[in-house]
Amino acid sequence: MWAWMSTDGMPTGDRAEWFHHVVSQTVAPHRLAITDRTTFTARAGTLSLGCLEMSFHSNSGHYAWRTPKLIRRGDPEHYLLGLVTQGAKTVSQRRTDSRMEAGDVVLWDTSHPYVARSSASGQTRMTVLHIPRDRMLLPANRLDAALGSRLTTTTGVAAVLREFLGSLRNHADEGSPTGRELLARTTLDLVTGALAQQLDLVDHVPPDTSKEVALRRIDAFIDLRLGDQDLTPGVIAARHHISVRTLHALFQPRGEAVAASITRRRLERCRADLADPGQAHRPVHEIAARWGFRRPDGFSRAFRAAYRISPREYRRLARTGRVAGDEPGT
Repeated sequence: MWAWMSTDGMPTGDRAEWFHHVVSQTVAPHRLAITDRTTFTARAGTLSLGCLEMSFHSNSGHYAWRTPKLIRRGDPEHYLLGLVTQGAKTVSQRRTDSRMEAGDVVLWDTSHPYVARSSASGQTRMTVLHIPRDRMLLPANRLDAALGSRLTTTTGVAAVLREFLGSLRNHADEGSPTGRELLARTTLDLVTGALAQQLDLVDHVPPDTSKEVALRRIDAFIDLRLGDQDLTPGVIAARHHISVRTLHALFQPRGEAVAASITRRRLERCRADLADPGQAHRPVHEIAARWGFRRPDGFSRAFRAAYRISPREYRRLARTGRVAGDEPGT
């Protein structure tokens, strides 16, 4: 579960010391300077994903220094991969200075000195992955050369990673410890793929990781186009420049065919909408069509087969808090 902390209700004079403690505990020991102590506010959260840690930081302007002395005092030996979601952040490490804005990603490292600065105007928000150095499968010397560099996230695996991190922050704490460990492995595969693509290290990616990265790109493509009634294995394969046979081979270890995966995801979206009070005014057939079901009767049969309950009955029970059949096949 996410553990959240904030300056809400805290005396202004105590906030700088509190934030210094939070940054030192959730990232690594730092020196800290607040831009404006009279207006400073901050919120932070941490989540364990097994072999990875995830943190979220929302704060006013400040400077943070990771010095050689502090590194000798204590070093978690983590790569830090940060996605800026609001405001601006500057990171300087190994003679590289990068200014990131919303949508940008930066890689830095607790084992080398660095300076990080948040914009003095407004709030800066950043989601950070804390990755043990020994978990990274790419050459350390090549990664170290990229520390402090701004990574583009508009295309390729990095674009998938950016979207995945947003979803991870919102949903990673909803599953079991086993599920979070699976998410950690998926996250590592995507980080590896994105960095390999950015740094021209694709030949260094293990074959299993390459397949997992390809799957995650396909997953993201499917999720973004679930409402398209013409979404088929053939369309997916063509979009990713592979054969339908290769596509089915990628899905085979999951034990779920491509078409079945599309149907399951559509049903999950419909189930969420049916349980959402904010969408109580939407007819069932409209929700079904929104998520790619051509015919209301076909949707009703598929929903009942998956959840052992009709869509209308599910909606009625959801309103009373007595939802049954949340998991397919139960």
